[in-house]
Amino acid sequence: MSKHQNEQTKFRTSIGGQALIEGILMRGPTKQAIAVNTPDGMVVKEEELRLNKDRNPVINWPIIRGIVIFVGSLVNGVKALSYSAELAADEETPQEPSKFEQWVEKHFGSETAAKFLVAVAVLFGIVLAVGLFFILPTVLVSPLTTVVPSHILRNLIEGAIRIVIFLIYLIGVSRTKDIKRVFAYHGAEHKTIFCYEKGQPLTVENVREQSRFHPRCGTSFLFVVLIIAILILSLVPWTTVWFRLVTRIVCLPIIVGVSYEINRWIGRHDNGFSRVIRSPGLWLQNFTTNEPDDSMIAVAIRALELVIPEEEGADKW
Repeated sequence: MSKHQNEQTKFRTSIGGQALIEGILMRGPTKQAIAVNTPDGMVVKEEELRLNKDRNPVINWPIIRGIVIFVGSLVNGVKALSYSAELAADEETPQEPSKFEQWVEKHFGSETAAKFLVAVAVLFGIVLAVGLFFILPTVLVSPLTTVVPSHILRNLIEGAIRIVIFLIYLIGVSRTKDIKRVFAYHGAEHKTIFCYEKGQPLTVENVREQSRFHPRCGTSFLFVVLIIAILILSLVPWTTVWFRLVTRIVCLPIIVGVSYEINRWIGRHDNGFSRVIRSPGLWLQNFTTNEPDDSMIAVAIRALELVIPEEEGADKW
């Protein structure tokens, strides 16, 4: 593992971010902010967070909190992506809403239509991920039933296929032109958070010098999900293909919840074991992050500044 991947800081912030289309979303303890580069300059949007855990303590229980945070991140991420896409679009070439979007808006109103479209996008993303990374590997391994006697071994083979599909998908997507820019904003997000954690002034010059490989990244979380899926699903008996498909879908929330707890532990510890666990995720960031330009760094800095809590240390991981 390279030196920059081993680099750790004493202070670890709970602030996290997401790369958008020509922008970045930063989420702090009490609010989130979106900063987007547009043809007319930088546009910023702030909003207070509704903390459901304060109203329902059960949501903050281990495993359950990971599921809730994952779903919430999906919804917020899709909303932020949609918002950034609208801002970053060239005003000279506006895109007309599709017939489906026009029909929804006509029958349910613009506000309800927006919420409905976000729900559809989130549902489509979940269905695509489940189909590609869980259902497809299960179907591909089904012919091995009569060849490989051990159901544990068959499940391990299925898990290996799942990882291969994930890597092919990730590497393929990372080579497209538009996604390369999104991943450059992802790199800007990591660099800015590293700079903040080191206690350095948030300037473009200071951020530029930081590593783009951060141990508490969503990429690492996804890889942990794949590994935990192998371990949990290996305990499931090997029967009909339909039974296996159902059990994989039913077990998915548990897999996500357990993965979140492991990632949470990894983020709080820096020892030999935690470094081994997070090393695959750091390696994957070679594909999911790119070096940003100064305008991308400026966007990341602005978004982060807006969510840093007034009380020092209130965002400690």
